[in-house]
Amino acid sequence: MSENTQISAEGPKNVREDDAYLLNRKNVSAILYAVDIEDKAKLSELMDPLHAADIADLLEQINEFDRSRLIRLYDREFDGDILSELDESIREEVIGVLRPQVLAEAVRDLDSDDVVDLVEDLRETQQEAILEVLEDVDRAAVEQALSYPEFSAGRLMQREVVMAPEHWTVGDAIDYLRGSDPDALPDQFYHLVLVDPRLHPIGNVTLGKIMRSKREVFLTSIVEDVFQIIPADQDEGDVAYAFNQYHLISAPVVDGEGRLIGLITIDDAMAVLDDEHEEDIMRLAGVGEGSLSDRVIETTKQRMPWLAVNLITSIAASMVIAQFEMAITKIVALAVLMPIVASMGGNAGTQSLTVAVRAIATKDLTSANVWRVLRREVLVGLVNGLIFAIVMAVVGIIWFGSPMLGAVIAAAMVVNMVVAGFAGTVIPVLLERWGVDPALASGAFVTTVTDIVGFFAFLGLAAMILL
Repeated sequence: MSENTQISAEGPKNVREDDAYLLNRKNVSAILYAVDIEDKAKLSELMDPLHAADIADLLEQINEFDRSRLIRLYDREFDGDILSELDESIREEVIGVLRPQVLAEAVRDLDSDDVVDLVEDLRETQQEAILEVLEDVDRAAVEQALSYPEFSAGRLMQREVVMAPEHWTVGDAIDYLRGSDPDALPDQFYHLVLVDPRLHPIGNVTLGKIMRSKREVFLTSIVEDVFQIIPADQDEGDVAYAFNQYHLISAPVVDGEGRLIGLITIDDAMAVLDDEHEEDIMRLAGVGEGSLSDRVIETTKQRMPWLAVNLITSIAASMVIAQFEMAITKIVALAVLMPIVASMGGNAGTQSLTVAVRAIATKDLTSANVWRVLRREVLVGLVNGLIFAIVMAVVGIIWFGSPMLGAVIAAAMVVNMVVAGFAGTVIPVLLERWGVDPALASGAFVTTVTDIVGFFAFLGLAAMILL
């Protein structure tokens, strides 16, 4: 097995790749045992090597009773980064368990964007409890960020920005950075943002270019070629797209007058992109935005609406079948074979739908290429339909000894696969143009179309040809 080398205070040591993730079943059991016997020293020993994200995962995996006991035993060492990593579904519960002084210390260590992310979904009383422990400047920054629309760049940005006047040289920037109070600078940053006298951002300079340039070089001569300015009211999904599209590391955020008010970094943008992808997958399956920590009632409420929609569409498909009751009664083989046609069409439609929804989300499917993509999906459906039509024709002949039955199911298969490719592309495009999230609503409509067309084509052809 391949090995990685991990550097620690004791020197390098070899660890297996499957040990790189420190939170495993053995560790969880040991941690819960330390909680059971209330061994605070042992708990700290086990928890100290864990990353904040690992501790957040641990808290999400265990039940509410064990979670409460662990937090109370570990509280003095509770890190603000753990709160940032926690799933929103249990974050409020964890904050309620923490003692006020522990919560205050944890929150003070966070950057402004992390504090905003922490408090925006809490009840007003808990929001106020967290805001009260912040220094006046930090509180004002967080409250200003909360004044921007939800899911906007203003909510996503951090207020800690390292800026420099446009007339500075590399030497001026180095002297400023070395002479500044460490608490006045972010813990991590990638760029100096150059601003004009009105605080309008005009360029980014990477720390790498600063370190390898001579002191007398003007910062304006080593700015990054790619420079994007983000309006504070821009949707965070568009922000994430810009970071991914233009390979940005950080980007300045400006107010309505173009003045620099904050900064968005790649980690926050990629977190939004990840959330958007996860949301699309969940919505395509009709399960909403729930998590593993949600209670039964909450999960039921999230899933029930789309199950109800599915019930209605299933009834519509059944009404089509009812129109051919006589044919099914006379030829029982139709009842055996018709689910195959509908199932193949449904799967083909889901494949086209998934491709289309993903392409819409990444802005790859536009009015400029929609007809080309539609033509491709229809042709793919036609080719696949012909291939599987031959297979089902042979099955119909061998299984039921009827060449005409084989021909009917083959023809129905081709029709439904073509329609599936068409519907799987057209429906999400139309929904997106009508302002409806295609990931949320497309699945039910595509399934309905393929079921109805599949049943109608197969049973209709059977009634005309075989009776």
